[in-house]
Amino acid sequence: MFRIAVRANFAAAHYLRGHQGACAGIHGHTWEVEVVVRGRGLNELGMLMDFDELKQLLGARLQEYDHALLNEREAFASLNPTAENLARQLFAALAAEVRGRGAELERVTVWESPRAWASYQEDES
Repeated sequence: MFRIAVRANFAAAHYLRGHQGACAGIHGHTWEVEVVVRGRGLNELGMLMDFDELKQLLGARLQEYDHALLNEREAFASLNPTAENLARQLFAALAAEVRGRGAELERVTVWESPRAWASYQEDES
């Protein structure tokens, strides 16, 4: 099994509805996102997927969040924009695009700081 990963970042603010701590107020992060793709076969160039193509797919999805208040985005109309929910939303948005290129999206990890991250992946059952 082959795996490749790319990372990108974006700046955005959010607040957590119903939270009792400091995160209830509007605050921002430079979010970092990593996507991991896996597959058994390589293409004629010896690649699972071109890194640049994967970076472009991720970058296109992150553009809608960059320099935004995440709570105002449609994806978070009824969800708190936590790192966990952001990872799941990005996974859902990217999975079909990656599959259409002959690979499988394994995991999306979102860091809201260098020491705090959340990850989402589908169950393998």
